[in-house]
Amino acid sequence: MRIGMMLNYSGGFREAADEVQRLEAAGLDLVVVPEAYSFDAVSQLGFLAARTSTIELASGILQLYTRTPSLTAMTAAGLDYVSDGRFTLGLGASGPQVVEGFHGVPYDLPLGRTREIVDICRMVWRREKVEYAGRSYTIPLPADQGTGLGKPLKLINHPVRDRIPIVLASLGQKAVAQTAEIAEGWMPTLYYPEKADAVWGDALAAGAAKRDASLGTLDIFANPALYIGLGAEIALNVVKEHIALYVGGMGARGKNFYNEVATLYGYGEDAERIQELYLSGRKEEAGAAVPDEFARGISLIGSPAEVAERLAAFAAAGVTTLTVTPVARTAEDRLRLIEGLVQLAG
Repeated sequence: MRIGMMLNYSGGFREAADEVQRLEAAGLDLVVVPEAYSFDAVSQLGFLAARTSTIELASGILQLYTRTPSLTAMTAAGLDYVSDGRFTLGLGASGPQVVEGFHGVPYDLPLGRTREIVDICRMVWRREKVEYAGRSYTIPLPADQGTGLGKPLKLINHPVRDRIPIVLASLGQKAVAQTAEIAEGWMPTLYYPEKADAVWGDALAAGAAKRDASLGTLDIFANPALYIGLGAEIALNVVKEHIALYVGGMGARGKNFYNEVATLYGYGEDAERIQELYLSGRKEEAGAAVPDEFARGISLIGSPAEVAERLAAFAAAGVTTLTVTPVARTAEDRLRLIEGLVQLAG
C-alpha cells in the first residue's frame, strides 16, 4: 500500500509546506489537500508543488458543483504541469449543506454530473475540441441559452499527461458502481475493512464488469486515523468525535450519507442515537455513543503490533492507498507517527 496523509482544513499553507517537505524526506508517498468551506485546495496544491519534488499531490476533494467541467480540467492540467506529473484529481459531490449552504448552487443530479465531468475532463486533456451534449452540461452553450457566439475550443497548452488519474469520493451503491467503472481510484469515507465488502462488494463488482481495461486496477483509498503507542484511548475518543460529526451532523434526518453507511455496517440503532444527540446539541454525548468497535475498526490506533494487525486488515480488504490522519497536535508528533507507519508498512 502507498502511504499518504490528509492535510488539515485549517492549516496554514507555509507551515504545511514545511511539514510536507519533512514528510517527503521520511518516505511519505502522497498528501491529500481537502476542500470544504476552507481555503481552496488549488492554491495550496500549487504551493506544495513548488516546495516538493517527489511526493504525489491529490485534491480530496474538489466539489462537482463549484467549477465548470472545463475549468476543473484546466486546473488539474495546470497542477499536473507545475508538479511534473505528480497530481491526482480527487472529485466528489460533497453534500447539500456545503453546496447549497455555502455556494448557493442547487445540489442536483450528482451521479450523472460526475460521469459528465469525468468525460469532459478527459476530452480536454486529450486536447480535443470540447463538444458535449449531456443532461447537466452542454458545450458549447446552445444559442437559445446564450448569445449563440460560443464555438468549440480545445486546450491551448499541452498537458504533461493526457490521462490524469481521477479519484472519486462516493458512498451510495450506484455511485460506487459508477466509480469502479469510470475512475482510476475510489475514496470512501469511514472505511471499515472487515465490513466494506458486505456494503460495497456487489457495487464494486458491477462497476468493474464494465470497466475499460486501460484504466488499470481500481486504486482504493482509505482514510483511517493514525496513532501508535500509549494513550490510545485518548486517540480513540478523537475518532469517536469525528464519527459523531459525520454520522450525526453531516446532513439532516433522512438525508445523511454517513449515517446510512453506519447503518449498513450494522450500527443502525447507534447511528440513530448519535444523530439524535448531535442534532440536539449534545455533541459530547454523541461521541460517547459511538461504539468502540466502530471507532477501532476504521482506524490505525494502538500498539505497533495492533496497528500492524489493522494494516493487514486494510490490505486484505483490497486497500491500495492509505491517506491517514495522524492524531497529533504538533508537526513533530505527526512526523513521528508517519515514520512509525512507514516502518510498519515495510
